[in-house]
Amino acid sequence: MENKLLEIKNLTKTYHQLKSSVNAIKDISFDVYDKEFIAIVGPSGCGKSTILSILAGIEEKSGGKIKFNKENLKLAYMLQKDSLFPWRNILDNCLIGLEVTNNLTEETKEYVLNLLETYGLHDFIYKYPDNLSGGMRQRVA
Repeated sequence: MENKLLEIKNLTKTYHQLKSSVNAIKDISFDVYDKEFIAIVGPSGCGKSTILSILAGIEEKSGGKIKFNKENLKLAYMLQKDSLFPWRNILDNCLIGLEVTNNLTEETKEYVLNLLETYGLHDFIYKYPDNLSGGMRQRVA
């Protein structure tokens, strides 16, 4: 295959506690290619979310190598819990990333509004997360 975007070799994550250590993942290796769809499958607690959190920069790896072969490669993944702010309405929850990165403009706000329309959420933009179903909350997130 051509266009290898990401190389992961011997990725390891160990959580250290006062009296013990837990290996969340150990010696995980795989590559991701352009236009490829991959799935990380396994039982609860095997380290799937840990791998994604390391790749997204949310957690630090304990060992191994991660090589991004494309500049400005952006990674995103859906967390198990939607993590919406209950005090912000749906539109404001959707705009928060743009706000904190100082990228909120009329153009980017219009883009978000169009996405909410596409995802069937336009009628709910001024509602709060508690007013939405679980599936709707996931789409907002």
